[in-house]
Amino acid sequence: MTGSSGELARRLTLTDAVVIGLGAMIGAGVFAAPGPAAAAAGSWLLVSLALAAVVAYANATSSAQLAAQYPESGGTYVYARRRLGPYWGFLAGWSFVVGKTASLAAMALTFGAYLSEDLARPLAIGAIVAMAAVNVRGVHKTARLTRIIVALVLAALAVVIAGALLGGAASTANLDLELPTGAFGVVQGAGLLFFAFAGYARLATLGEEVVDPTTTIPRAIPIALGLVVAVYAVVLTSVLLALGPAQVATSAAPLADAVAGGRLAVLTPAVRIGAAVAAAGVLLSLLAGISRTTLSMARRRELPGVLDAVHPTYRTPHRAELTVAVIVAGIVLVADLRGAIGFSSFAVLTYYALANASAWRLTASERRWPRWLAGLGVVLCVLLAFTLPGVAVVGGLVLLAVGSLVWLATRRRRATPTPP
Repeated sequence: MTGSSGELARRLTLTDAVVIGLGAMIGAGVFAAPGPAAAAAGSWLLVSLALAAVVAYANATSSAQLAAQYPESGGTYVYARRRLGPYWGFLAGWSFVVGKTASLAAMALTFGAYLSEDLARPLAIGAIVAMAAVNVRGVHKTARLTRIIVALVLAALAVVIAGALLGGAASTANLDLELPTGAFGVVQGAGLLFFAFAGYARLATLGEEVVDPTTTIPRAIPIALGLVVAVYAVVLTSVLLALGPAQVATSAAPLADAVAGGRLAVLTPAVRIGAAVAAAGVLLSLLAGISRTTLSMARRRELPGVLDAVHPTYRTPHRAELTVAVIVAGIVLVADLRGAIGFSSFAVLTYYALANASAWRLTASERRWPRWLAGLGVVLCVLLAFTLPGVAVVGGLVLLAVGSLVWLATRRRRATPTPP
């Protein structure tokens, strides 16, 4: 049932790609990040959202341009390797795989906690197993299930908006102009909210499975990002008006609390179920993206060669998929949710900084957006990364150091000719 590496099947249309992007983004940040972001930015939370959206847009345009040039699995791992050199490509792939593995653990724990706090870890592991099984069966099944998940999550967010605005608690009197930690807090809030946008480049890692990728990916990424920004802006405005920034900052589930405090409190269970479904959607998309990057690195023997396998029937990187699932399940048994999110954010911002640096090296004929936008992306990614909590920054720097050691340790293995 297993076989050596081969070509992945191109099955994803523009609609499939946009839906997978929506499934990757909607859920993680909008249900989990508003609390800590509001603690930093207060009523200026929407300014933080705007800044995070600018960073995400710069990253999205860079990823789209690069995906059009290199329509293969691996995302920034491939782009940085081609444009910046093998070491930087490896560091991008390393940051993506390790950082997103931490993000997978965070999303699995979020899924479990929203369903049952007492059974959070067993439920999290069950979700990982289920989503891995879907992905192994084929990316077209991933897209099909993601359509359902996105529809359910959007319905849950519609309930949040209706419950918050029509429940009787929403008022501009709940807002103030105070900056809890000054202008730095707005930037830190943007760094925390950026966690909500990181899924758009999942499309770039599926380059070998998208129909007409040179056209589809550059169109799908901005469309998905624009839709998500609009949804987040409406949701965060509703929650701020219903609770006020201080209550949002101290709430473990601000979206559910925004509904529970009004006349439509009966709808609160629908919000909690929607949050669990959203986390499951992120799990589905993240597992697909990480496994493709792992496959690409294994092809070049920068990760164990045993992971260089495509299933002969389903045409999916089944060994990479299952290996990632096992590792994430192990992390879930011991992980701290906040720590996992902070560590993941630093690694993801590193990944996108390298994506922007790679786009900076594109020629005029290859570029679809102005060069300065890629440069702005590099600067803002670094800025947001170093506004994260100190533990996350230190952990991220250790991550990069360990990755560099792995790179040096595998130099001899890479001396054997491998694909470019």
